[in-house]
Amino acid sequence: MAGFGKGGVVDLKLDDDQPIDLDGGDIALHATPMVAKNVVIVGAAHSDGSAPKSMTHVKGYVRGFDAKTGKRLWIFHTIPKPGEFGLDTWLNDSWSYTGNTGVWAQVSVDEELGIAYLPVEMPTGDKYGGHRPGPGLFGESLVAVDLQTVKRIWHFQLVHHGLWDFDPPCAPVLTDITVNGKTVKAVAQPTKQSFLYVFDRLSGKPIWPIVERPVPQGDVPGEWYSPTQPIPTKPPAYGHQGVTVDDLIDFTPELRAEALKFIKDYKIGPLFSPPLVGKPEGPLGALLSPGNLGGTNWPGGAYDPETHLLYVFSQTTVQSNSLVPPGDPKISDMRYISGRAGTPIRQGPPPRGSQSAGGEGGRGVTIRGLPLLKPPYGILSAIDLNQGEIAWQIAHGETPDNIRNSPELKGVNIPRTGRPGLLGPLVTKSLVICGEAGFFTTPTGQRGAMLRAYDKLTGKEVGAVYMPAPQSGSPMTYMLNGEQYLVVAISGAAYPGELVAFKLPTE
Repeated sequence: MAGFGKGGVVDLKLDDDQPIDLDGGDIALHATPMVAKNVVIVGAAHSDGSAPKSMTHVKGYVRGFDAKTGKRLWIFHTIPKPGEFGLDTWLNDSWSYTGNTGVWAQVSVDEELGIAYLPVEMPTGDKYGGHRPGPGLFGESLVAVDLQTVKRIWHFQLVHHGLWDFDPPCAPVLTDITVNGKTVKAVAQPTKQSFLYVFDRLSGKPIWPIVERPVPQGDVPGEWYSPTQPIPTKPPAYGHQGVTVDDLIDFTPELRAEALKFIKDYKIGPLFSPPLVGKPEGPLGALLSPGNLGGTNWPGGAYDPETHLLYVFSQTTVQSNSLVPPGDPKISDMRYISGRAGTPIRQGPPPRGSQSAGGEGGRGVTIRGLPLLKPPYGILSAIDLNQGEIAWQIAHGETPDNIRNSPELKGVNIPRTGRPGLLGPLVTKSLVICGEAGFFTTPTGQRGAMLRAYDKLTGKEVGAVYMPAPQSGSPMTYMLNGEQYLVVAISGAAYPGELVAFKLPTE
């Protein structure tokens, strides 16, 4: 390894406590490395895990490097080795061959406390875990480690033995809040399942109780099911969860009737309803909401230290959670992978997010091109972290063209629905600012998206400006020569990525 200080590089496939094929090893980076007190923290990302080629996979260990020399300072084994804490959560020696459990989201660090907070993804097999029985630490956990020594300080597993691809998707948010009159240094983790898990960031103790509640059990051959999952008592879920009859589209009686007919071929249920083996005669799969893109995803939330409000976007998504035998060992050596009953399996996993087809107005399963579930499809929430309550919520995003122009909805008055996407908000002294995902047609015939500003205390929209393409990176703001600027990354479809800057008017 060449040192950083000499202008060299570090080969991230070396010095990783495991053999990794230098050409074909499935490991990379997704988020930027975190630099804190001369330590460069590097996580790991892997390919889509819905249809792994093998139950044996590269492990996503997290490492810290000296920022000046490139020397490895420490490594955290996200799947424990013999003699390490958590090994007993991997039954049948599944720790020895299971991989993944990387940190593909952004790491957060409290430099004053000297603690790094690692949002660890799930182990190999997003929807089938029969080859990795047991709860499987540190999969789908928030882990606090010493910045200099990587000694584990505390951890909390957000999902036991995940079967839903509910990786912690974004940077944990460091907050100083007031609870029962006392200042508490807290860390809040937004999630794909639209729960916000809030902890004392020094001790790991939940700020409000997180209760192990029974969840539905499945019958997939060889699978291991956790009887419970940790459910926060506060704050309440800030996005849509589960699928019930009451959630189905009801713009018109005809659409409602068709939705009721459609779900007869599927199994519906609450959050954490497990996948099932799809059958051509039914059920074809279990309908999962949120889908594997969330809820909330990598852009995460924005925290206001003045009001102690956390702002986070979530999308209403639904997808079919179905398993099939791979059939050919060249496709996979696992017993089951994600797939649709009666549909030939192509080699290799589907593209990430491929289950999100169905129009801009609703990802996943649709009825006549319209979302299976009711709006809002995109929700911007303000969560009071002093009280553990939702302060306000709004439908964020213009109603998509495929809904506004649907012949099925001619003459039907539909309020703004919001729209799905992967979005991060920005909070300022007085505003919350967030762009839209996806294109829509303006009254003047332009195709683009809006950048919207809301009163941060009430959620009332106070302004909007047109952008030629949707937001694809969270907004940022800065001052220059006494004037304030706002910059947002945009891109989409055939529109190349670019940064657009707005200058705020002077009073």
